Amino acid sequence: MSEMLQTLYGYQAWANHDLLDKLALLDAATQAAERDTALRLVSHYHVVARIFAAHLTGTDHGYTSDNTTEMPTLDALRVSVAATDRWYQDYVRTIAPEALSEAVAFRFTDGDKGCMTRQEMLLHVALHSAVHRGEVCRILWQTSITPPWDTLAVYLHQSEPARRRQSTAA
Repeated sequence: MSEMLQTLYGYQAWANHDLLDKLALLDAATQAAERDTALRLVSHYHVVARIFAAHLTGTDHGYTSDNTTEMPTLDALRVSVAATDRWYQDYVRTIAPEALSEAVAFRFTDGDKGCMTRQEMLLHVALHSAVHRGEVCRILWQTSITPPWDTLAVYLHQSEPARRRQSTAA
């Protein structure tokens, strides 16, 4: 499971980087509504990732909502998302495999109680982010910007080009 999580979080960092690069192509003046929606979506999944990082470490996350009140800038998001991606990559690389099945109790930002295993939290964060990246890609497509090719297969073949030579298919 640990190796799969390392691949998953390598992919997430790669996909977030590509997506944020594409968001820079949205014009702040003529595509302001689309840009703002896209930034809010990225901010939302980023805040959720930060919240769950706190749950994983047993620390206070300080959030009262699943998004920020202020609209983050693209540059600020780029820095913060990259730092969070590095945190998750370090976490999945160093966590003991037996700790992944450990249940952790926590509170959601609305006050409801929750309990998930560490591996469930890690899967939740990655899947939640992927859903919202897909929404942002749709916004890019609707503004005639070709979205990034956000798939695990593309990531694996770009990060390990030798995989292309291993195929026996015609």
